[in-house]
Amino acid sequence: MSYFESRLRLNLRNFEDIQQKLNFCKDLGIKNLILEFENGVKNITQELKEKISKFSTIKLYCRTTIRPKNLDDLKIRLKQAKNFSGITSVESPDRKVQIQAAKDSRVDIVSYSDEHIIKTITPGVISLTKQNNSFIEFSLGPIMVKNKAIQSRFLRSLYRALQLAMQLNANYIINGNFDDIFKLRHPRALVSISHTLLGMPLLNAKKAFSENVITLINRARMRRDNNFIEPGVKLIRRGDA
Repeated sequence: MSYFESRLRLNLRNFEDIQQKLNFCKDLGIKNLILEFENGVKNITQELKEKISKFSTIKLYCRTTIRPKNLDDLKIRLKQAKNFSGITSVESPDRKVQIQAAKDSRVDIVSYSDEHIIKTITPGVISLTKQNNSFIEFSLGPIMVKNKAIQSRFLRSLYRALQLAMQLNANYIINGNFDDIFKLRHPRALVSISHTLLGMPLLNAKKAFSENVITLINRARMRRDNNFIEPGVKLIRRGDA
């Protein structure tokens, strides 16, 4: 089974930081990474692409996360990201923004990674993502904070959100989303945490770090392929068969 760390945030202005994190992931045995560049994918130079591509033992994918201020800002930001070839995520505490993002076919993920946002999750957004074959995202990063009160509060919120997602048969992924390099863990360890600490059935936890992420990546690819009409339905042009 292929496990993913589906959100590794990197600073484009600091290649030393990028190199350190990717080397650390390689040492941990992580083979599949979805990279999120904090300074925007548009700013990636060809030279940087070549440097990153040298980490050939790791399969690398890209994502961008939009954090809109309101609905109008969401529309503008999605339009600006229309040529982005990777996974598009929206992260906002505004429920109106979440609902619109869940409706929009250009959005692959509605993210509930932040400790302040996870409490805003609703069955309505989950239902819309299911209809749109998009995903809900959860992260384990906040459980590593030193403040025990914050940690305990986040764990309760995450537990409730995950139980709701499983109850409604949501499409969801889970990741580490760690800022500190020394907090990085192999996804197998995070599967164990999800199972033992958050009460997830082991199979569900494994899928959240593996099969579901593969489905997400394929969704983003299909979204860019005009030949795909809907999941499972592809237009075959004369001469393609």
